[in-house]
Amino acid sequence: MAVERLQELRVWTAQALRLAAVDLQALPADASFRRYFRVRDGARSFIVMDAPPPQENCRPYVQVAGLLKTAGVHAPEILAQDLARGFLLLSDLGRQSYLEALKNGNPDELFADAIDALIRWQRASRPGVLPVYDRALLRRELNLFPEWYLAWHLGVTLGANEQAGLEGVFQLLEDSALAQPQVYVHRDYMPRNLMVAVPNPGVLDFQDALFGPITYDIATLFKDAFISWDAGQILRWRRQYWQQARQAGLPLPDFDEFERACDWMGMQRHFKVLGIFARLRYRDDKRGYLEDTPRFLNYVRTTARQYHALASLLPVLDVVESRTQTGVCAS
Repeated sequence: MAVERLQELRVWTAQALRLAAVDLQALPADASFRRYFRVRDGARSFIVMDAPPPQENCRPYVQVAGLLKTAGVHAPEILAQDLARGFLLLSDLGRQSYLEALKNGNPDELFADAIDALIRWQRASRPGVLPVYDRALLRRELNLFPEWYLAWHLGVTLGANEQAGLEGVFQLLEDSALAQPQVYVHRDYMPRNLMVAVPNPGVLDFQDALFGPITYDIATLFKDAFISWDAGQILRWRRQYWQQARQAGLPLPDFDEFERACDWMGMQRHFKVLGIFARLRYRDDKRGYLEDTPRFLNYVRTTARQYHALASLLPVLDVVESRTQTGVCAS
């Protein structure tokens, strides 16, 4: 972060808090251009977001924060804003994420709260408020996998049969997503973005929310980049969500159809993440993300083996596995 912009942010924060000066404590960065800082005033603690234009736009964050609040979901309160400069002063939801808390056990209680919050968010959905998660966007995300993971990271060019198999699966995943009931979608509803808070959970990183497939967020919650659960646990938590969501009036199909839609929606996201993690490495020079790709490849292969309609994907994954086992990747 440029020294000049940091000083500008420091002055703005002090003015917003009516303090003579502030000390900005940098927080871990995410995969975006946004930067976060914690600032204290005695016993009070706040978060400052720096979202530098033109790379970032604070307006979606402000809009979705309002939607979450209206839905009864605990999100940061926006205490001050300068949208032109990309500065936000936010309430502090605490220091412990779900990802950290889950390492100490008690997943059932934490996920029960996450499921309750997700259902409140989905029940508040209205069309025409958020951008639509349409076929074009689904395809752009899917194409990140062949463009960045296969071509850039592995240096792989698929043969005609493998390319046709991948294309066929992509179409099935798109069709499944678009056939689902459409609701508000957080798009990154995972333990790293949920904070242990009162009320629980506090929800972060929601600025990319869309109006899209109802299974997206629940599929993300239990199959993310940083922690894995066994199939029996995932099935139990999904059924818990399904039962509560149906009781709350959300238009879910029977459980078998819901489970398939979850698996296929998850696969769409996993292809996207594989591509994004490679793009972060080769375009943005952000290292470390590729270390988590084996987890996502395992998610994809497990799902492809489970459904006959996705079997044409297996030869593609064989190519990927052969390439990764040799330790060969693009420079």
